[in-house]
Amino acid sequence: MNKVYPTADAAVADIPHGATLMLGGFGLCGIPENLIAALVRRGVKDLHTISNNMGVDGFGMGLMLEAGMITSHIGSYVGENKLLEEKVIRGELDLTLVPQGTLAERIRAGGAGIPAFYTPAGVGTLVAEGKETREFDGKPYLLERWLKADFALVKAWKGDTQGNLVYRKTARNFNPMMAMAGRVTIAEVEELVQPGQLNPDHIVTPGIYVQRILQGVDYEKRIERRTVRPRSA
Repeated sequence: MNKVYPTADAAVADIPHGATLMLGGFGLCGIPENLIAALVRRGVKDLHTISNNMGVDGFGMGLMLEAGMITSHIGSYVGENKLLEEKVIRGELDLTLVPQGTLAERIRAGGAGIPAFYTPAGVGTLVAEGKETREFDGKPYLLERWLKADFALVKAWKGDTQGNLVYRKTARNFNPMMAMAGRVTIAEVEELVQPGQLNPDHIVTPGIYVQRILQGVDYEKRIERRTVRPRSA
């Protein structure tokens, strides 16, 4: 099976309107820049997205938001995107905020085939509304359901043509679990190599979870906010 796609545009060509997408990354670190740009070029609409962040105005998933592609979003942190706030207030986008650890575990559960689990996070808050609560050892826990997606778009540092992936530092945060939770996982990598060229001890995502892979280009790797101290005299 040939998993290698020549371009990001080819890799996302069959993603339909109304699809549920997971997009990896933490802030702007480790986001699938090429795949996001290809989606924007296609102009897919009515997407239901799952991602820790929503990019920033003018970059990352912020570009999808500006293009009016997203109908609903499940995530943990959206504080860097003013357009998102405006759309939610106007009722143009359905936003579900999830505690970050719970979000990660819901995605991991989706990839592991675990339909639900109990967690103490969110008990006694708005997060608990409409959810089953159960007591274990005298402490209340919420029932949370798995998260899965039609397509998972992830970014890795290196990958081979069989889909084995190696991540680097913070980019490992949400990408590996999302790679497991997508029905079709599309990975873009900074360096694409032949089988046997990756150190097996460094592989985090086995190729069995990846259906499509491509080598990305022209990464910007932006930082949301850069704060520096004045140099001492």
